[in-house]
Amino acid sequence: MRTFSKALSLTGLATRAGKTVSGEFASEKAVKSGNARLVLVAEDASANTKKKFSDSCRFYQVPFRTIGDRESLGKAVGKDFRATVVITDAGLAQAVLTAMEKEPSTNRRDESDT
Repeated sequence: MRTFSKALSLTGLATRAGKTVSGEFASEKAVKSGNARLVLVAEDASANTKKKFSDSCRFYQVPFRTIGDRESLGKAVGKDFRATVVITDAGLAQAVLTAMEKEPSTNRRDESDT
């Protein structure tokens, strides 16, 4: 499993700028309300969580990526463990996507950008 340190660092920057939402309920609300620009789900999140966000992101046309584990995703946003993080700023979302693309793609599952 890769940690994507640059992408996680940018996610932390987005959090400090107040441009993230974390946690399953708040993340789902951000996607459905149209505020989400990128959804990040931990690789070790439950299959149900991954499917729910994958389907929701496909329907609402929001980019969806799996990244790191719950611990590393949580640390990036200053929390203990987080299975989902939503970035609400388009520029920061694009920066995270670019950082993820530049790192080797082994052990990473990308979903459609629809």
